[in-house]
Amino acid sequence: MIRVLIADDHEIVRLGLRGYLETEDDIEVVAVAGDGDEAVRQVQALDLEPDVILMDLLMPRVNGIEATRQLNAAGCSSRVVVLTSSTDDTQVVEALRAGALSYLLKTSTARQVVEAVRRAANGESVLDAQVQKSLVGHLQTRPEREAWQDLTDRELDVLRGLAAGRSNQEIADSLQIGVKTVKTHVSNVFIKLGVEDRTQAAIYAVRHGLDR
Repeated sequence: MIRVLIADDHEIVRLGLRGYLETEDDIEVVAVAGDGDEAVRQVQALDLEPDVILMDLLMPRVNGIEATRQLNAAGCSSRVVVLTSSTDDTQVVEALRAGALSYLLKTSTARQVVEAVRRAANGESVLDAQVQKSLVGHLQTRPEREAWQDLTDRELDVLRGLAAGRSNQEIADSLQIGVKTVKTHVSNVFIKLGVEDRTQAAIYAVRHGLDR
């Protein structure tokens, strides 16, 4: 079963998502939260971390980006799928920097959300087509900044591991983090560097002197 936590400040959205997701045989909604702070506390309170967190960005008290950042900093292995109405390129970039794996808009169909949840559970990212255009536009307006500069310190550590030809387990052991967390970092590295696989990531690291 794919364990899901839903974080959204609108009750009708939480109820709708929960009702639909629970019609799927392989998905179980284990918790809901009305803001980012509650989402973080719910994750910490669960005996097992949810596999996927559907995270709204525009929430009171603690927004989705900050909640994602806190969960990532705490070593949470849950994959964050942003589900929001915002196409602001700055928020897209900040959400990915914070550790989000996927970014969907609330105009997505119910089936698209379910598919994104399943793919996230397998460590695969999904970016809405409109979000991809926004992200490309954002990057094109900042040609002076190298893609690797958007990597977090932990993502740089993982990139060095990829450059050294290490497996996810070997990287996890060297950094003393979980394999699921490594997989999430690897996916974020691929997205931020614009590469498709470990080999391309390793080549990128060597070319930019990031392998040491």
